[in-house]
Amino acid sequence: MSTVPERHAPFLRELKLNRCSLKYTLLVTIYISLLVTANTAFSQTEEAVNWLSFEQLNTALQEAPKKVFIDFYADWCTPCLKMQKEVFTNKAIVKEINKNYYAVKMNVETTDTIHFGNQVFFNTRAKRRNPIHQIPLLMAQQKDRQFSLPALVFLDEKFKAQARYFQFLSTTQLLTIISEL
Repeated sequence: MSTVPERHAPFLRELKLNRCSLKYTLLVTIYISLLVTANTAFSQTEEAVNWLSFEQLNTALQEAPKKVFIDFYADWCTPCLKMQKEVFTNKAIVKEINKNYYAVKMNVETTDTIHFGNQVFFNTRAKRRNPIHQIPLLMAQQKDRQFSLPALVFLDEKFKAQARYFQFLSTTQLLTIISEL
């Protein structure tokens, strides 16, 4: 059995301490990185409105009736883009919409054929200068006015219109509307 000379003893003690320190540091680093990853994943799911398509809405309404919020937009609509960036990413808005509504987001210029209820909707104006799909024309057209965006529609559990807004709504304005409906 070999023994370590006395002069090497302090070095070996320090080496053992450094190994313990290294293990501890490694464990703490792994723990913190797991917490950060989990927190990031959770916050991403909480900071986004759960947007549905009309087909998904149809299924959801059959399973569990709930109020409906519809955001009609177009890629060229500056106020629509501003609402997407500033309003629909606000934590309070996300929480209230996800909690109280089925939310639908629809590009009014889509050429998709949409099956909703027992009907089929399509864009009859797809080749025109102003190619607005049938659904936004039916749900968000203002009487005796040209179609305009943004168009926000609130429906009750029975799919009856409660309110329609044809303008940019700030976070405060939208929260007020949601709380009143």
